[in-house]
Amino acid sequence: MRSLLVLNGPNINRLGLREPEVYGHRTLEDLVSELQQWGNENHILVNCFQSNHEGELIDQIHQAEGKYLGIIINPGAFTHYSYAIRDAIASISLPVIEVHISNVYQREEFRHHSVVAPVCQGQIAGLGFIGYRLALEAMIHGVDAK
Repeated sequence: MRSLLVLNGPNINRLGLREPEVYGHRTLEDLVSELQQWGNENHILVNCFQSNHEGELIDQIHQAEGKYLGIIINPGAFTHYSYAIRDAIASISLPVIEVHISNVYQREEFRHHSVVAPVCQGQIAGLGFIGYRLALEAMIHGVDAK
């Protein structure tokens, strides 16, 4: 069975509690459940991993080569300054799509710049959990690797 890796960075584990006016009331567990259901409907195994630690996310990116169809990543705050995650993405041949639950361009100025976007195939922001589904659909329908 084909499989995808979904990575979520810092504070995504606080969904449902953190700034519900921005992120809503649904939890990371709700997101994982929906992703796995969407995957099952499309005969895709969806493996999810969340960490507040940059190195753990980098390890997951490195280990994905040869195991997954691609990666969907919400790097959280690492989006804006983690050149290490950017370089990890650049070092693999898998397609990667960056996803953000909120519209980062309607928020604070520092959130308007992504250091990982230039090494991703695309970016989806501001569509809530549906953004992950759209990224999953893009992967299923053959987003090309870099």
